[in-house]
Amino acid sequence: MEALRIIQEEHQSLAAILHAVRFMLKEIKAGKLEPDFGLFKAMVHYLDAYPEKRHHPKEDDFLFARLKRRTSEGADALARLEHDHQGGEGRIKMLEAALLRYERGDADGLEATSRAFDDFADFYRNHMILEEREILPLARKHLTAADWAEIDRAFVAEQDPMQGAAGEDFRAIFSRLVAAAPPPIGLGGGPYKE
Repeated sequence: MEALRIIQEEHQSLAAILHAVRFMLKEIKAGKLEPDFGLFKAMVHYLDAYPEKRHHPKEDDFLFARLKRRTSEGADALARLEHDHQGGEGRIKMLEAALLRYERGDADGLEATSRAFDDFADFYRNHMILEEREILPLARKHLTAADWAEIDRAFVAEQDPMQGAAGEDFRAIFSRLVAAAPPPIGLGGGPYKE
């Protein structure tokens, strides 16, 4: 069940990025931090490139598909999660649009960006809770050793965002995010450089 560990680690990575963004926006609102649009854009890119385009497809194609073959238990939760996954592109576009408004200086840009990230973070918190409290226990209960072998292979082949995947070095991206983000989130080394 290596996939379960990987899923939970990936959830923690996602939660860390979302916490960092929300913290920085709060500090900007308080006048304690200047906006770093390069860093914000890199964070949105990460949210799109890993959770939306890699993490969710693995869940759908391997974990959820196998679970649906083994039981109808949890069918409503699985349907909701799959529906959530299909809406990923729209959620990313909302973040990008809000961030663009903020970067170009719209009067409500900071508030719109903050609201967009809060909504995104709240959505993901509920999404991950549903997966971890309802679906992962059902997977432990119903999946066979052969199911786990296939699922584990898929998740291990392209795991944690900090390990790199499909031509994109997420470990390097994450390191740059940590270096640029202010304390206590990161090291506070300055603007994000691509």
